[in-house]
Amino acid sequence: ADNTVQQTQPLRLATFSADSAYAMVARQVAFGPRVPGSEAHTRCGDFLTETLQTAGADTVMTQRATLTDHKGRPMPMRNIIARYNTDARRRVLLAAHWDTRPWADNDPDPANHTKPVPGANDGASGVGVLLEIARLLGEKTPPAGVDIVLLDCEDSGESDNDESWGLGAQYFADHMPYTSADMPAYGILLDMVGDHNARFHRELLSEYMARSVNDRIQAMARLSGYEDWFVDKPGGGVTDDHTFLNRAGIPTADIIDCVNPTTGSFPPTWHTVADDIKSISTETLNAVGQTVTNIIYSELN
Repeated sequence: ADNTVQQTQPLRLATFSADSAYAMVARQVAFGPRVPGSEAHTRCGDFLTETLQTAGADTVMTQRATLTDHKGRPMPMRNIIARYNTDARRRVLLAAHWDTRPWADNDPDPANHTKPVPGANDGASGVGVLLEIARLLGEKTPPAGVDIVLLDCEDSGESDNDESWGLGAQYFADHMPYTSADMPAYGILLDMVGDHNARFHRELLSEYMARSVNDRIQAMARLSGYEDWFVDKPGGGVTDDHTFLNRAGIPTADIIDCVNPTTGSFPPTWHTVADDIKSISTETLNAVGQTVTNIIYSELN
């Protein structure tokens, strides 16, 4: 008798390309730090808009405003919103921030504290994953509607002022392009999803505000074969863009590397000048991207 256990194949409802996502991360980093108001920020914003327009979205919208940071300085903001399968009754929101921190204030070298962060992991990784998912959505219509939202002005805050973070998300929450009939059922935020030794715990605010979304992510990570990356235990709590999406009535979970095994909190390159393309792992991008792709394509309308 054959007593071997049949190995279940990992779920692949559409095939996510980590190489494509990595290339999209590299393209963003090549512009230089995407600090709001800089030329690199303008050029990258144009690139992101054009990429989504060519990726088969039903519509690409832009929200522009001049916001004010916690030091009273003006910040030109551009949120970029791509909508897929707009006729679907049920919608899901996928988000990431595309700006980068103006100051590497966590760098071990104080001389770097006034330099901007390259933002490969902190910003570009989540956006790179979403651009690859956008390409897939353009090729294969998802069963439910999907909105990809690239949020600006997330990363210019100060540690003791929660409201100084996520300024683009706060603006989006106050100016949502939805009626009560087409509000997203839930959201998933991607932030710092490319580090070599990343581990994604159940972020604490997500547990309180969107536990069912955390449950969905953990279950799909297991089905997809990525339980090594997604740790089914509580993680740290983070003030991030999902804070304001949850407040606005969209239950949103944050996939974020916030209990890093090497540092105890965020990845070692967090808010340093070392957050460059060398900090990005295609294996990590693939674990996150394939998991989220499977969630989207397993939705029912």
